[in-house]
Amino acid sequence: MKSSFETIINSNQPVLIDFFADWCEPCKMLAPILKQVKDELGTSVKIIKIDVDKNQALATKYQVRGVPTMLLFKNGQQLWRQSGVLQKNDIIAIIRSHS
Repeated sequence: MKSSFETIINSNQPVLIDFFADWCEPCKMLAPILKQVKDELGTSVKIIKIDVDKNQALATKYQVRGVPTMLLFKNGQQLWRQSGVLQKNDIIAIIRSHS
């Protein structure tokens, strides 16, 4: 049986995973940027936030060493990965390039 995380990343639409922590200042800066990305792209992308402190096994599996770290999946394949904060237009361009 697949986990719900595996089911999500196996979507045929892009899925952006944001590994974050509540104590992380750059993560707090990224949150409203990701909301703007979601507002602009709507249902063409799923954006999932994963708290590394509550989901250490997933963070370890995907070798998340720092937060924020974003991973982009489509059809179960990791297409892109970036640590740190990016601007809205950069994130949108990356998602669109893999749509």
